[in-house]
Amino acid sequence: MDTELDNIDAIFLDLDGTIYLGDNLISGSIDFLKRCDERGIKRFFLSNNSSKSVDEYLAKLLKLGIPATNDDILLSTHDLISWLTENKITKTWAIATKGMCQMMSDVGIDTKADNPEFVVLGYDTEINYEKIAKGSVFLHQGVPLVASHPDMVCPSPNGGLPDVGAYLAMLKATTNVDPVHICGKPNPGMILHKIEALGLNPARCAMVGDRLYTDIEMAARAGCFSILVLSGEATREDVERGIGSLPNLIVGSVDELLR
Repeated sequence: MDTELDNIDAIFLDLDGTIYLGDNLISGSIDFLKRCDERGIKRFFLSNNSSKSVDEYLAKLLKLGIPATNDDILLSTHDLISWLTENKITKTWAIATKGMCQMMSDVGIDTKADNPEFVVLGYDTEINYEKIAKGSVFLHQGVPLVASHPDMVCPSPNGGLPDVGAYLAMLKATTNVDPVHICGKPNPGMILHKIEALGLNPARCAMVGDRLYTDIEMAARAGCFSILVLSGEATREDVERGIGSLPNLIVGSVDELLR
């Protein structure tokens, strides 16, 4: 399959490093989304970045001129909430932003419990020492840890920023505790739930992203066509070194697709 993506019914798009970097659209991304609409290809936005709620993501997309609805946005926080719900966890200590905590609270999960069943770690861009210290104490007391996603860095126009993977390394250094589960990409459920709900064939769906070990790995596990863009974290050298799953297609950016 080439960049025209014939026989693709739906495209799942990473955001950071794929559609935008920070507050700046990646060149050609709006025109690419228009081409999706013109060809009748369903498009959805996925992000492991759990620092914002769905409403906050929607506001950002609309501000950038990207037409979207809440149903178009899939976050690692959704996967985390599903995992907590499946395991009947309602009391947590969350090292997380207000937006992520609000999404958890909306479904009845306490994020500041005095006797938590789990320490929850998200991409906390509002992190402070109290959250880290109290979370560390709970971990030392034997409370297990779950994380929203594994990403080491969050792409930005000025280079990679510390993400959940970096926070996990910090907690490991101070508590010697590893998470019992890590949600989000590359778990295939994050994309397969939507594919199944739409009644689509995974082989006729494409995942576009800038990370080999999350976006491309998830596509491989889900049986989807994988497209690596070089507009974010990964480089061709990473592919040559075999860092993560190999993509089915490599392009500079989404601007090269559907042409």
